[in-house]
Amino acid sequence: ALTQAEIDSGFTLFGLDFFRQTTNVFEANLPGPVDAGYRIGPGDRLVLILTGDVEQSYPLEVTREGFVIIPTVGQLWVNNLSLADLENVLYTRLGRVYSGVRRGAGATTRFYITPSRVRSNQIFVVGDVLRPGSFRISSLATALTALYAARGPTDNGSLRAVQIRRGSTRVATLDVYDYLLNGNSANDIRMETGDRVFVPVHGPRVRIVGEITRPATYEILPGETLADALRFAGGFTATAARQRVQIERIVPPAQRALGGRDRIVTDVVSDQFQTGTGPALPLENGDVIRVFTIATRVRNRISVLGNVWAPGSQGLSAGMRISDALRLAGGVKPDVFLGQVLITRMNPDSTKIQLRAALRDTANNVVNDLPLKEDDEIRVFSTSEFRPTRYVAINGAVQNSGQFPFRDGMTVRDLVLLAGGLEQSAYLNEAEVARLPETRAGGVTARTFRVPLDSSYIFERGPNGEYLGPPGLPAPSGPSAEIVVKPYDNVLILRQPNWELQRTAVVTGEVRFPGRYSLRTKTERITDLIKRAGGLTPDGYANGVTFYRTRGKVGRIGIELPEVLKDARSPDNLPLVDGDSVFIPRYNAVVNVTGAVNSPVSVTYVRGQPLDYYIRAAGGPAVKADVSRAYVTQPNGKVDARAKHFLIPDSSPNPEAGSTVFVPEREAGDRPPGILASAGSIAQILATLVTVIIALRR
Repeated sequence: ALTQAEIDSGFTLFGLDFFRQTTNVFEANLPGPVDAGYRIGPGDRLVLILTGDVEQSYPLEVTREGFVIIPTVGQLWVNNLSLADLENVLYTRLGRVYSGVRRGAGATTRFYITPSRVRSNQIFVVGDVLRPGSFRISSLATALTALYAARGPTDNGSLRAVQIRRGSTRVATLDVYDYLLNGNSANDIRMETGDRVFVPVHGPRVRIVGEITRPATYEILPGETLADALRFAGGFTATAARQRVQIERIVPPAQRALGGRDRIVTDVVSDQFQTGTGPALPLENGDVIRVFTIATRVRNRISVLGNVWAPGSQGLSAGMRISDALRLAGGVKPDVFLGQVLITRMNPDSTKIQLRAALRDTANNVVNDLPLKEDDEIRVFSTSEFRPTRYVAINGAVQNSGQFPFRDGMTVRDLVLLAGGLEQSAYLNEAEVARLPETRAGGVTARTFRVPLDSSYIFERGPNGEYLGPPGLPAPSGPSAEIVVKPYDNVLILRQPNWELQRTAVVTGEVRFPGRYSLRTKTERITDLIKRAGGLTPDGYANGVTFYRTRGKVGRIGIELPEVLKDARSPDNLPLVDGDSVFIPRYNAVVNVTGAVNSPVSVTYVRGQPLDYYIRAAGGPAVKADVSRAYVTQPNGKVDARAKHFLIPDSSPNPEAGSTVFVPEREAGDRPPGILASAGSIAQILATLVTVIIALRR
């Protein structure tokens, strides 16, 4: 696909895109009327209608031999007759049978002949087209229909000399440009069976670029000139410079010289460009016609920027001064800076100088009211431009902490409103204000002090003024005196000590009264929660407890619930926090064995059996198993692994009912211990034991 730059540079071949789009615009209008010049042929179906003395209609099929048979009239030759010719023949033939059929006003029987179905013709499209071949098209179709069926010419095909051949004769030459540019279809003749559409190689082409309506590459015929090419391209745009047009031409082979002088540039200057046409200058194949743009600089203009009501560009008039430009800009705004107005002026060499004026008042009266020149830029300032952005901040027990623009006369109450009001935990007796110090000696960065608050700072109340929130510390009824804040103050709304909403914990599973319980104190523990739930049911499996903590994304915590139930002072009897959950399952008498074993399976729990027992029950370790790192996740969430000891055998954990044994795979590069390595280790251990025994006997 061509880029936009290529399209704008005239590389698009004019007219080809007309045939590339999918449309049915060139299909014949089959249901519509047929003109009198339509020639009848085999395959057409006609309808003859008689009215008057005789009321009758006859469907007439044109036979392969080219005739029709009319009842009571007989056989009638119609092949290659136009509808107008057929009508003349029918006046003669029908008049012999029906006395009322005659021309003129005295006829008592009238007839009407029209095609009810038109035939299809087989035509051929050859030459430089995208899809050359044979096509079946309606007998109403024209040369453009056939050309469109073949998807139009290729990039090498001509649009100016499309030939229509009938037998050995060229019956027409179609100039597609004449149709596209002028809407003229005089040479777009109707096709007949066996006709051939031939698209030859294109003729000379020129490319038109620049400020032209349709930049493209155009095919030109002998005798066409620069004026024709400009007409093809739609003429100049409004921004075209019409003083000259430049032609880049390829030098004819016989005139080329050494040193790369194969192209030349010629500037064409003509008064005819001013009228939108051009001189009748002959063109050559490969010419590039460039139409230049006018200068981008806008003359006779000044601009007013800054603190005026209508900033922007203005036209420069004779004798115009700064005050005149300010009035045209709607005047200065009330907060204008009177001290100085800057005027930037451009010198003839494009350097700039800075001029100055001042405002006497806000009525556009100017001190040193300079006369203006072309391209002057007036800049008016506002006092707010030099004013720093001042703010106040509020945080703590408010809905939306943050900074807010400072306003003269702003109070703490205003700031609380801007912050969306107080939270329910707000301490309504006082707040802390941090203010910039008068002096920063000694490293002081802020001065803090407390200001009184009261219950009037609570803005959400019922219809009768009743406070609808949760209970809290008592507060003065108020309203107290308003506290005015200063720029950069930081107001801290304190929270009530130990204030929080109800905390909850969930206990589910095999307890008598499962549910979500509100915690009564901050020291309530697991045993307290289970007691409130009525204790465990007879089916409850305390050793399989699942204790889960959502706060801080802690997750599951392993605890020894049987020990906790026996002794509330157990370290596992954790204090509860908001969101904790306890699940007591039923007794599960199996042990799950997973990981690198030959048959991962659930094994029946046998009290007192070690880890290795369950690994063997699952088919034993796999080839890549690392049994030394096997571990068990007990039903209460705790994880036990093998413990290695010096001089004595390693200890192995005993899985409990409902636990999961996992055997990991060896790390890459690890090797299983061989027989010799194992024997060497045993020999070292025995030697060490012998040494210790001898030392003890001495």
